Amino acid sequence: MTLTPLTRKLTAEDAAHFLRRTAFGATDAQIRALVGQDARAAARAALDFDEKTAPGNPFDPMQGVAPGPMLQLTRGAWLFELVYGPHPLREKLALTWSNHFVIGTDKVRNAPALDGYLKVLRRHAATASFERFTLDVAQSPAMLRYLDNDQNRRGRPNENFSRELLELFTTGIGHYSEQDVREGARALTGWSFEGGRGNQNFLQAPRFVFLERQHDAGRKTYLGQSGPLRGEDVIRLAATHPQTAVFVSRKLHRVFLADTPDEAAVQGSAETWRRTNGNVRAVLEELLSSEAFYASRARIIRSPVEYIVGALRTLGQPKMEAKALLNLTQTAGRMGQLLLQPDTVKGWDGGREWINDTTLLLRIQVAAAFTLGAQAPALSGAPSALALTGQERPATAAATLKLNPKQATYLHLISPEFQLA
Repeated sequence: MTLTPLTRKLTAEDAAHFLRRTAFGATDAQIRALVGQDARAAARAALDFDEKTAPGNPFDPMQGVAPGPMLQLTRGAWLFELVYGPHPLREKLALTWSNHFVIGTDKVRNAPALDGYLKVLRRHAATASFERFTLDVAQSPAMLRYLDNDQNRRGRPNENFSRELLELFTTGIGHYSEQDVREGARALTGWSFEGGRGNQNFLQAPRFVFLERQHDAGRKTYLGQSGPLRGEDVIRLAATHPQTAVFVSRKLHRVFLADTPDEAAVQGSAETWRRTNGNVRAVLEELLSSEAFYASRARIIRSPVEYIVGALRTLGQPKMEAKALLNLTQTAGRMGQLLLQPDTVKGWDGGREWINDTTLLLRIQVAAAFTLGAQAPALSGAPSALALTGQERPATAAATLKLNPKQATYLHLISPEFQLA
């Protein structure tokens, strides 16, 4: 099955839906600008991002006086980009990939390593080659440190990265053997980094090195292929495995279509993935202009970061004090999503896991701070019900008629309609 393209021109509700899913949210003006457009053209334009970032980012991790403050500045800098950056879809994809190629700041406490990792995620956000993306992540000092491949030496193989490469990054469980994990680890021996080690050197840039002396050059068999395989061979065989197309396509469907994806639609994306040799951009362009995408409304529970960023973008990206943004990174953490620190190596589970009594209360407090609090940003005009809920006449509309704009906006921000994308 291939995904059927949407042929009608975008309605106002279509445009709001597209921007809620691809840009965290949008103003009424941004929604109106998309109305009447072709679905494929809208998807293409959103995916046509470059490496530009938001001007005036107040957070510089290199100014951190110790690893702890440096990590706070790193999170603050990313939240600033998520809220104010020119390419929200690139940042949404970077957030997605940070939950796929997981690293954690519990082990990676080096500013240039984290910056390098984020640059790889952004550069490959809608990559033309998933194989190249996987290789660049695998050779990033952040990943080498997090999954201990810098400890992987001939005669003393460390299997951590080799295992997660298959289980979490490419084929998924059930499509490889323990022997593949062992042989993969042997092939990846000698991949390491130099510089930036230890708490004293948290601002020193590390760089990938291949230590030939530590490499096991013997014959190996991996995913059915035999020979004196090296790290690059293992990455290629895992990233281009037919099952990788299904495994990663399913993740993209969870991000853009539904917390519980339709498996027939996933297979359609996997078919495109295989046909284009792992061209993620081609998969996304088809996905974001499909009937399935536009038919899937209110089926994704927004994550804490998406909730915060979505609210601020829908409010027109009001200027926030640097300290308030830093506090918001911590609030997102208390709601279950601390940037660059997923719960485990398999990432945040998402979906219903985002919602419990505590996290719902925190969302209500965030909504109040953005609208009713003493420090609430000034609103030039309240966003419409369409911008806040994706619907021109939501069920909450009648309840907001007698409220002032700030109260009405608050009520919409805590509604299920806003919290479901």
